Amino acid sequence: MLPAPARPSRRIHPAWWVAAVTFVALVGAAAFRAVPGVLIEPLRAEFGWSVSVISAAVALNMALYGLTAPFAAALMERFGIRRVVVAALLVTAAGSGLTVFMTASWQLVLLWGLLVGLGTGSMALSLVATVTGRWFVARRGLVSGILTAGGATGQLVFLPLVARADEEWGWRSASLGTTAAALAAVPLVLWLLRDRPRDLGVAPYGGTPADDVDPVRTGAARTALRGLVEAARRRPFWLLAGGFFICGVSTNGLVQPHFIPAAHDHGMPVTTAAGLLAVVGVFDIVGTVLSGWLTDRVDPRMLLLAYYGLRGLSLFLLPPLFGPDLHASMIAFIVFYGLDWVATVPPTLALCREHFGARAPIVFGWVFAAHQIGSAVAAFGGGVIRDVTGSYDLAWFGAGALCFLAAAMSISIRRRPAAVGTAHPADPEEAAAAQAHG
Repeated sequence: MLPAPARPSRRIHPAWWVAAVTFVALVGAAAFRAVPGVLIEPLRAEFGWSVSVISAAVALNMALYGLTAPFAAALMERFGIRRVVVAALLVTAAGSGLTVFMTASWQLVLLWGLLVGLGTGSMALSLVATVTGRWFVARRGLVSGILTAGGATGQLVFLPLVARADEEWGWRSASLGTTAAALAAVPLVLWLLRDRPRDLGVAPYGGTPADDVDPVRTGAARTALRGLVEAARRRPFWLLAGGFFICGVSTNGLVQPHFIPAAHDHGMPVTTAAGLLAVVGVFDIVGTVLSGWLTDRVDPRMLLLAYYGLRGLSLFLLPPLFGPDLHASMIAFIVFYGLDWVATVPPTLALCREHFGARAPIVFGWVFAAHQIGSAVAAFGGGVIRDVTGSYDLAWFGAGALCFLAAAMSISIRRRPAAVGTAHPADPEEAAAAQAHG
């Protein structure tokens, strides 16, 4: 009697399907956050609201996007990734779709500011930390880089489509299109996104069943706040959060909102400056994926030292590059800044995992919140500097100096003695307990 044929092995590990659907959710979250900026002028034209009133909704959206992240990570521990992402998509769809019925500005703040901010914040970079931490042992840096690049991809792919829909059929069609995109992603998430490798009877990619640690089943808010309290007792948290605060200052907070008006101050057409920012987005994808690949192979502290140091140098060189005409030196700056835009995420996430182990997603959520706070400070501060001095030069120089500080902070983080990628205790007490039982 012939032996039964061997059962064929999986050709594609389920972790990659989980990563793929996570990428789709992150692309959508980036697109949803970009829509309010496109709709400012149409809302002004129809309702007569001031830019400051509309900007209040956008500001609340940005703040909640960062502050929701650590609580979302805790909710994923309590209820699972799939439930949280589905709920986030439904909240985002509701916030976007209900805007077609609004008649007062407070409704815009409630819908686009509160609901869409909470929804997209629940699919922020804490989702990257949770998915890579649970599903991957090998290739964590590469996967975190690819998932992080989803944010840039979302804005590049959907923002022009939203603008075109508004131009052709009005802002309501753009808002309803966002709702449809969120709802369309729900079945995909329900089908492919699983909470843990054990749900499919497999080990994490490149790991063993022992790497699939048990979830934390305590209250979500208490878990998030406890994660902050415990992380705040440790020096690496403040160094990582401080560096990411400066990362927010020098990217989303300063360059993204103020590059175009700064270029226009020097005679460059707005369309040309906007096109340069689009190029930043293109190279951002390349740079973040490359950074993830390097994080698997190079000391992440050295990567952050290079990223922040070179970014600071480039900001000091930027003011003389502005002018009415586009020169090769400005193009070189744009290409470099695109490669460096969020290249800091994979090594920062790797250091969070190294120092905080299973609690890394929650801790990284708070580190990301610091990034968004830095963004808000720079967005406001850059405008004040322009109004007071008549130029953005001081803002560029100040951000450059801060980047040098971030480089110094990053290289001063001490490495853990165990290999990167292993599960580390989350605090000194747990470390002592682990030694006692070893």
